[in-house]
Amino acid sequence: MTVGILPDTGDGNPYLDVVIRTGMGHARNVILVQSADAVIAVGGGYGTLSEIAVALKTGRPVYGLLTWKIEGVRACAGPEEAVSLATSAGHPSRPSRSRRDP
Repeated sequence: MTVGILPDTGDGNPYLDVVIRTGMGHARNVILVQSADAVIAVGGGYGTLSEIAVALKTGRPVYGLLTWKIEGVRACAGPEEAVSLATSAGHPSRPSRSRRDP
């Protein structure tokens, strides 16, 4: 499942299964990183730099694809490597907290 935590009230991209519209601009970067077990940084914009900083400050591993060269960011050769490393660094899925009647 792909969840998009958006900075605005738009629809995101067609690859998102769940869209969370925050309307918070760049402040949503903290929500995004705090909701992740690991971060894959793609590209070199300042928003990406902000997400990297929050991730490193909160102890989350960061895997990079053509992004900032910063201590603590592990450069990856391609998306497959980044996803594999991030998935390995993550916690196993937790059971749902909501009760559902059969």
